[in-house]
Amino acid sequence: MHSPQLDSSAKSATAAPGRTPAVIRLLVLATFVVILNETIMINAIPRLMSALHITEQTAQWLSTAFMLTMAAVIPITGWFLQRVSTRSAYATAMGLFLLGTALAAVAPAFEVLLGARIIQASGTAVMMPLLMTTLMQVVPETDRGRVMGTVSLAISVAPAMGPTVSGVILQFGSWRLLFAVVFPIAALITWRGLKQLKNVGEPRFSTVDWLSVVTAAAGFGGLVYGLSRFEGGDVRVAAAIVAAGLVAIAVFVFRQLSLQKRGVPLLDLRTLRHRTYTVALILMSVAFMAMLGSMVLLPLYLQNIRGLNALEAGLLVMPGGLAMGLLGPTVGRLFDRFGGRVLVIPGAIGITLSLVGFTQVTMTMPLWQLLGLHTLLMVGLAATFTPVFTLGLGAVPPPLYSHASSILSTLQQVAAAIGTALVITVMSARADALGSAGVTETLANLNGMRLAFIVGAALSVAVVITALLLPARADNAGKTDEVDEAGKPGEDEAGKSGETDRTEETRPVEQPV
Repeated sequence: MHSPQLDSSAKSATAAPGRTPAVIRLLVLATFVVILNETIMINAIPRLMSALHITEQTAQWLSTAFMLTMAAVIPITGWFLQRVSTRSAYATAMGLFLLGTALAAVAPAFEVLLGARIIQASGTAVMMPLLMTTLMQVVPETDRGRVMGTVSLAISVAPAMGPTVSGVILQFGSWRLLFAVVFPIAALITWRGLKQLKNVGEPRFSTVDWLSVVTAAAGFGGLVYGLSRFEGGDVRVAAAIVAAGLVAIAVFVFRQLSLQKRGVPLLDLRTLRHRTYTVALILMSVAFMAMLGSMVLLPLYLQNIRGLNALEAGLLVMPGGLAMGLLGPTVGRLFDRFGGRVLVIPGAIGITLSLVGFTQVTMTMPLWQLLGLHTLLMVGLAATFTPVFTLGLGAVPPPLYSHASSILSTLQQVAAAIGTALVITVMSARADALGSAGVTETLANLNGMRLAFIVGAALSVAVVITALLLPARADNAGKTDEVDEAGKPGEDEAGKSGETDRTEETRPVEQPV
């Protein structure tokens, strides 16, 4: 069944080659603002402890709960984005974010502030999959690398810039200023977005499987929560929670496999049949672990070992974050011209070299060396993320874009939790062992950090190996995967739910290279 409405919306939203569609520019701006808040509370913890009379572990929940909510909500967005219009999804996401931000700014107690962060995260969880799904629908394949380079500014640079932004804002006032500054900016973006945003695609309505919703929230949320408990908590309790989360995820997976036979999964796991997409997921997850691990360790080293304040530590890591953002569009254009391998492989090697360099940190390592290593890490990540996102999502057919972007976003949160838990656990265990042996606290912590960086460097080797498995271009991967799908016509019953019609309707957006 052909839909004139879809044709008109797709044509109006799709930009001419060489130009970024207005809808993507709006969504990138909105996504940058909401994702920035994932890490904006890191530098505010000392202020919050004093103002709200809470412990450091309690204050840390403001970041943990944000990440936890993202992990629990994102798996549901694949279903949600297929069943509402672009404008409705945008209004829901930004409305929740604005409500949470306003509530946080006036929160009288920690419990209210925590609830506000959860509401913020619920809106943020919708924005990233919405951006990725819309991009894949309206951007011609020949321009996806360039546009995805701009998108990487929101996805990767925003969390990296969070501590720097908060460090600057906190110089001028209390922790409430973090939300007071963000609110009018987010409100202006929301107003402009609702004024200019046009619907892309056509929503499909169906019932939701509540068992899938519950097991997804319990599984992914429980996994992230359990991993966060390794940081200074009871290891046995944390391990039990992680195990329970993994069991819930297993139930969720089996449920989706069952629902796929009827064409109504909450999160369509058929995306994992596409080899390029699966390889991209693995590479992205390990690279994200390396990035978040360094983001946690470096400020601890700079402030606790070297004696820098929060603003100075934030300014030191700012050049790397800016380099990552500024290189995004350039990396995207290079990808469109030369393909992914010439970027991903050197980028992966750069990540490994920088982490190897961080294993040599000392009490007196010059700050310019630290700045150079961090910048190399961010440049390596910039050269890696944009091609990986583009190759991975380009390998799946259009009806699976929303599900593919939801899985990608969910794994980012899980990888962030694993990376944080891993480096903190390794660092603490090593520091405690050395402390028991009579080593001074500062030296014990320094050696713990060095060991944690060694673990990160070892993991980054997997990024290099995985990079070698990626194809040069998304169209090569897509053709291979489409042949695989076409060779199994009897296995997919997605047509019963209208996916076959939607494939034909969305296919004109694809442009051959």
